[in-house]
Amino acid sequence: MTKLFYLFLFFLFTNYQLYGQQVNNNDSLYHIQDNVLVKMTDGTLISAMVVTKKDAVLPLPVIFQFTIYVSPSRDIFSLKLAADRGYAGVIAYTRGKKNSPSEIIPYEFDGKDANEVIDWISKQSWCNGKIGMYGGSYNGFTQWAAAKYKHPALKTIMPIVASIPGMGLPMENNIFISPNYQWAFYVTNNKTLDDSVNNDYQRFDKMEEKWFASGAAYNKIDSIDGTPNKWLQRWLSHPAYDNYWQEMVPYKDNYTGIDIPVLSIDGYYNDSQISNLYYLKEHAKYNPKAEDYLIIAPYGHFGAQVGGDSVINGYKVDDVALIGVRNIRYQWFDYVLKGGKKPAILKDKINYQVMGTNTWKSASALDKMSNKKITFFLSEQKKNKNLQLSSKKAKKNGFVSQKVNFADRKSENGGFYPNPIIQKKLDTANGIMYVSEPFSESIEVSGAFEGLLKISINKKDVDISIALYEQMPNGETFQLSYFVGRASYAKDMTKRTLLSPNKIEEMPITNSRLASKKLSKDSRLVVVIGAIKIANYQINYGTGKDVSAETIRDAKENLHIKFYNDSYIQIPVWTE
Repeated sequence: MTKLFYLFLFFLFTNYQLYGQQVNNNDSLYHIQDNVLVKMTDGTLISAMVVTKKDAVLPLPVIFQFTIYVSPSRDIFSLKLAADRGYAGVIAYTRGKKNSPSEIIPYEFDGKDANEVIDWISKQSWCNGKIGMYGGSYNGFTQWAAAKYKHPALKTIMPIVASIPGMGLPMENNIFISPNYQWAFYVTNNKTLDDSVNNDYQRFDKMEEKWFASGAAYNKIDSIDGTPNKWLQRWLSHPAYDNYWQEMVPYKDNYTGIDIPVLSIDGYYNDSQISNLYYLKEHAKYNPKAEDYLIIAPYGHFGAQVGGDSVINGYKVDDVALIGVRNIRYQWFDYVLKGGKKPAILKDKINYQVMGTNTWKSASALDKMSNKKITFFLSEQKKNKNLQLSSKKAKKNGFVSQKVNFADRKSENGGFYPNPIIQKKLDTANGIMYVSEPFSESIEVSGAFEGLLKISINKKDVDISIALYEQMPNGETFQLSYFVGRASYAKDMTKRTLLSPNKIEEMPITNSRLASKKLSKDSRLVVVIGAIKIANYQINYGTGKDVSAETIRDAKENLHIKFYNDSYIQIPVWTE
């Protein structure tokens, strides 16, 4: 059974934020307020800490973090770093955390509370009225959540691998995902963090296996674990990206008045990439004059927070991809808050490392990373025993079919996670593989693939995975990107529209992961596609009922899915 223990890491804020950094350990050099309580308008007390240098000339610009991850010694360390660079450092915590006497509530009040803390900071004698926010993962979410309120003192945000509740944790493209199941316990079991539960991999491995084998409804998974998970149950009651989720972050017109400069950092192999880039896409859509910058390279969720790891999922990254996020952070704040120079890496709005070239490139927008899209159709025709990714649309209708027995718990479908990135041989037993003709010359793939599936199923819904690979001339494959999504939400993540059994339906593919790589001459593109049935995800049996309430009794007849040959994948490329 393939274990995808990655998304539970989705929202951890670890010492990676501080890796390689040093501060003066002499506390006598600093004013340290580690027991501040800030009163919200509804009476809630928010716990905060403030650090300034004793020899600083006040007032100062402020670097502010808002987080659910409480680690006092680490957090003081980060505040000293800000103080050493000529700022006042402030960190505040989700209501209920650290010294706050309230109930711990993830997500729901963070934007409002962070905005009120910003207002409080702006009125302090040590603040000059200029505040910037930074941080990774959950801390990236809180920055956009605060920016929604457009406080005049908030001058910039620097989100790294920012999450969007409801779009990554606890679900992606409307599919609930199990490997981050224990996150709610980790952050709500006590006033700091429950490392013991978060590190109990055996417990949650066993839970997933038992749930998968049992055929129980997904909303019963906590009973299999043996501990009620009230937050999961609350989230499961919102399978659409509805008002519950929308209220937590900017949504549609909320982006219009967010006029502050934004610097985002992300990675091609970051699990929450679709969340982080969604903010930027929506900001650009509703505020075309937005001053948004992006740095993106072959980083994972943690690597992006420090400027990369030399090896990710077995792939040795190009040396030039390894950058210093700490220096870029303070260069950025000096640029916005102190009138300094813009970080040198920001040659344009989008700054990306092209894997395999040891170079960086820049573009004015995400869609300008490519200047051409190559369309490949999912042909039912074979060549050298492989189904073809064809550059030409078939003249006659045809299809390739897949059958999935959801009652069979001895096999899984949908192995798509990029670990390892490079494989000697793809395991395609549980998917359908399409292979292109070899490229006559090297080609740069840069951007996120899109497409349109023409499918028919004998049920009312299905979850689909698509993985995109380069098959190198030596036969090994390099995973570029992947997509997972629920067909009934593919056209509108806020509203479920069931499929009509045995009718040809369209499923747009629009929310895949972005990557950039130079593909060598004689390489081929490979697409592996199929229905999802794995222990780490909800199982969509296709009845049309709430997927969280479906059980193995709903399996009944096997899923029959047909992928028609006018289905296509569009690959963004840069050509000279």
